[in-house]
Amino acid sequence: MTRTYLPGILAMATIVVASNILVQFLYGQWLTWGAFTYPFAFLVTDVMNRVYGASAARRVVLVGFVVGLICSLIGTQIMGEFGPLVTLRIAIGSGVAFLAAQLLDVSIFAALRGGAWWRAPLISTLIGSTVDTALFFGIAFSGALSFVHPATDVSWAAEILPLLGFGPAAPLWVSLALADWAVKLSIALVALIPFRMITSKLMPTA
Repeated sequence: MTRTYLPGILAMATIVVASNILVQFLYGQWLTWGAFTYPFAFLVTDVMNRVYGASAARRVVLVGFVVGLICSLIGTQIMGEFGPLVTLRIAIGSGVAFLAAQLLDVSIFAALRGGAWWRAPLISTLIGSTVDTALFFGIAFSGALSFVHPATDVSWAAEILPLLGFGPAAPLWVSLALADWAVKLSIALVALIPFRMITSKLMPTA
């Protein structure tokens, strides 16, 4: 890694650490504060991709994955009221979702980078965010994937409730996933502004 990539590396590490801390604090009924910080990992990846290329973006993603893994391992050792702050299923889901979604984002961005400036970051982030949400919540909480770690009790996530409090009946984890996905998609749109500003400054022809 070169010093050129250091700002991206530090930004990604900061977002991952902050998100792992803030996920412990609820925001309303369906979200945590971490839901508002984590999506900016896609912004970091896309800026690195636009300015330095896909290879640099993948390096930053790998750093984020390692930092997230360390945070998860620490979380599994901290006991809360109902057990470890991070269960094995959450740790696996978090790692798999981050790596798969971010690398997919890098590949899609690279394929679309020749078009309008907004197309690559928007489409890659929308698809990456969708995959991230599906993988994380499916692995961490879905009853269908209980074989990932049978000892993890996720019965609370399977409680049947109105979707987001007013829709058809669905497991609680589906409402959590849908709310998280909606935040990711909203931030994907908002993040186009800093993406344009940062890349224009670092790369005048962006």
